[in-house]
Amino acid sequence: GQPTIGMVALGCPKALVDSERILTRLRAEGYAITGAYEGADAVIVNTCGFLDSAKAESLEAIGEALNENGRVIVTGCLGAEEEYIRGTHPSVLAVTGPHQYEQVLDAVHGAVPPDPDPFVDLLPAAGLKLTPRHYGYLKISEGCNHTCRFCIIPDMRGRLVSRPVHAVLREAEKLVEAGVRELLVISQDTSAYGVDRKHDPPPWKGREVESHITPLARELGQLGAWVRLHYVYPYPHVDRVVAEMASGDTGLLPYLDIPFQHAHPDTLKRMARPAASARTLDRIAAWRAMVPDITLRSTFIV
Repeated sequence: GQPTIGMVALGCPKALVDSERILTRLRAEGYAITGAYEGADAVIVNTCGFLDSAKAESLEAIGEALNENGRVIVTGCLGAEEEYIRGTHPSVLAVTGPHQYEQVLDAVHGAVPPDPDPFVDLLPAAGLKLTPRHYGYLKISEGCNHTCRFCIIPDMRGRLVSRPVHAVLREAEKLVEAGVRELLVISQDTSAYGVDRKHDPPPWKGREVESHITPLARELGQLGAWVRLHYVYPYPHVDRVVAEMASGDTGLLPYLDIPFQHAHPDTLKRMARPAASARTLDRIAAWRAMVPDITLRSTFIV
């Protein structure tokens, strides 16, 4: 039969998208995918390494996969610390870091050679998803340019790398055509989308669309699905995104998931948070004036 790969997916929605992409590539190469240890020729464990508790959970998941299956490939954020992983689990087949799709595939090929069959290797147009059919995560960039004093993410996932805007919109269209009714836009710093690309405007359907969160949100809002923005730092230009929500005739939901962390500028400065000098509470009041029913989901540390 077909070579079969299992997957254990840990961590945040960004890591979930990485798992989806890995599985889609494997399925396209002729691998069968299973959610069980039994019957899998190898198991991929996509780890999280953000907190000590997450590291412990990841090591536990690797150990369980080794006990239940024995042939384990490790990837994800904790994969950036290979010596740490091998110190506990020296028998893993390979260790790769976050969003290193090619290296994961190379490791799978080495452990379980592919056996493609063009008659049965059919993929849904939107690829394989690990979410329910009605919603999907749309990752628009990797990494982060900020060096907040408490955060390890730039060390694990690197600096900001934004996807081309036409690639994001093409993926969004495919998801909606496949039946997705709600697009959950994610990245480490959604407000900074396109900064690394100098907000270049590649062509999209006969016109130019700037690689910037405001025109991207505007375009996504016209695809016929709800659009929910996550991890939006409260930079001044987010005012323009909120104005889009207020414009009507858009799928852009009056919702922002914003890691405010704190409202006091001195505390934000000590944390080295972006937008530390912004008058956060004034900005929230201005958004509520523009969109009275706006929902702001946040992590406050008081």
